[in-house]
Parts: sequence; C-alpha cells; structure tokens
Amino acid sequence: MMNPSQSGAGTKSETPLLSVENLEVRFPAGRDKNAIPVVAGVSLTVRRGETLGVVGESGSGKSMTALSILRLLPEPGRVASGRILFEGEDLLQVPEKAMRGIRGARIAMIFQDPMTSLNPVFTVGDQIAEAVRLHRNVSRAEAFAEAIEALRRVRVTQPERRARQFPHELSGGMRQRVMIAMALACHPDLLLADEPTTALDVTVQAQILALIGEMRREENMGVMLITHDLGVVAETCDRVVVLYAGQVMESAGVTDLFAHPAHPYSQGLLDSLPERLPPGTEKLRFIPGQPPANAGVVTGCPFRPRCPRAMPGVCERPLPTTQLSDGHVVRCHLYPSALEEKAS
Repeated sequence: MMNPSQSGAGTKSETPLLSVENLEVRFPAGRDKNAIPVVAGVSLTVRRGETLGVVGESGSGKSMTALSILRLLPEPGRVASGRILFEGEDLLQVPEKAMRGIRGARIAMIFQDPMTSLNPVFTVGDQIAEAVRLHRNVSRAEAFAEAIEALRRVRVTQPERRARQFPHELSGGMRQRVMIAMALACHPDLLLADEPTTALDVTVQAQILALIGEMRREENMGVMLITHDLGVVAETCDRVVVLYAGQVMESAGVTDLFAHPAHPYSQGLLDSLPERLPPGTEKLRFIPGQPPANAGVVTGCPFRPRCPRAMPGVCERPLPTTQLSDGHVVRCHLYPSALEEKAS
C-alpha cells in the first residue's frame, strides 16, 4: 500500500519550508468577538520536496488551516493567535501588498471544485496567463504562450486548442489539470492542495495525484495535501497530521501511522478502510457519533464522547502531548506520560 518513492526522505531539507505554530482561528458570532475556535492550537511543518497529508472528517479544520496560510479566511473569520512561518518569515505580519506577491507566486493552492474556482466567461488560457502576468513582467502574448506550456506540462492534450476553450467545455479531470497548471505556472515553493480529486472517478483521481507528485519532484516544492481519504495519503504522502475538532490528535510518518496508529481516532479512521477488514467481515466499520458542534467548549479530549477507550475523570483533563518515537507524536491520555502523571 505504501509508495516506494516515499523512501527518498534523505533528499529533503531539514529546515521546514512552512511551520505553523499553535494556530487558532475564530469566527465571531454576533457581538461575541471571541466565539468558539474552529482551529485550536494546530502546529505542523512542511519541508521542501515532501508531501504532508492533513486528514480528518469534515469540519475538522483542514481547509481553514490552509486558508489561514494564504490569509484568505472567509469573513468574519480571523486568526486569533499563533504564527505561520514561511522560510522563517511570519506571514501574519507581512503587509497585504507583499502578501499578494506571495500568493500564487511562492505559495499556490488547488481548490476542491474547479468549476467554482475558474471564471466561466474567460478561456482557461486567459486565466492562466493572467496569473502569470500578475507576478511576472511579461507581455500578454508571452503570458499566453506560458499558459500553453503550463497546460502541456500537466499532460493536457492539444494544449493550444484547450487554452482557447472555456471551463464548461472541459471534463472534470481536465478542469482539475487546468487548476494545477494555474497553480504551478509561477513555479511556487509550496503547493496547498485541498481535496484536489473530489468528485473525480478513480482513474482520473490516480492521474491527478501522480501528476502532483511528479511536479513536486521536478520543482522540489513542498506539498500540503488536504484529504479525508486515507488511501490517498498512503499512496502519496511522506508524513501525516490527523485533525479532529480543530486540534492535532496525532502526527507521524505515513508508514509509522499505518503500522502503529496510536490515537483511538486514528485507529478508527484506519479501521474504516475496506482493505483493512478482517477476512469474512461483510460490514464496514465506522466511528459512532458525530464530531462536537462546538469543539472549543469541550474540556479535555474532544474525541472523548466517541472514544471506546475513554477514561472518566481522566479524559476531561487538558490533553497531554507524548512523543512515541522520532517524528511520531500523539495527544491522548492513554500514553505513559499521562498515566504516570495520574499515578503520581
């Protein structure tokens, strides 16, 4: 199930390209400017040349984390605290004019639905060319030529003709390739991919993921892949962060996480994969219950109401952080540091 290409971790820089530290995102409700956080203390890193998978159920804070990196949170959302370091510079402190130069040029994003991300009244070539001209001093004709070349790089057939077509004239897989071409047109250092294969059939999904991996290797860029699909993570990612209710529950190398999931939530996600069903089992496993509607008001572990191993009187306490091995960290009351504290 693991991708053999993941073994080349030695080529990656040890210094993070991106470092998110204790990020908290809040959406004020009415007059309450300190409403419940939707992202509560998330920390993660992405290095050059690697793919970090960010997984979790809908509402876990995956997309809000990515939008925070680009400072594109929908109103009235705001970053309440934390730092977002890109090559050591805190993006939250960068003036908006400078931030516009970073978006698209140095950090690019592929959104879930290309039909809502692409402008229906302009050709796809014009839209890619506009992204190029926004960040580079080239003529309109030169930018359009670069748009065609970008489409060719992402394996769009007949790129000269496709560049003159409108989004509705292309298939879903082709539109997603256009989005990738647009994101990579300026050769970014970091690519944020938010569910880039949603609503695509399995064959096209595999092609798109392979394409992102190929571009990552060619450009030596970092990739943050947001998904709910652990099968995709297994095939494409080097490391993975598991989010639940806006908090990091576990982070580890992909091989380590799949072989030794530590948090009961991670275990539940993996147990729900069809390929992990015991022989003779007919029904898929699932995690009962729903994530909390207001995670910020839950004391202790937010997974507690759904956890089969919850300990009354213990799991209401603040979540401890335990390093199980090099690069494998879990936030759970089940592990030695927490249990030793209880015993003392």
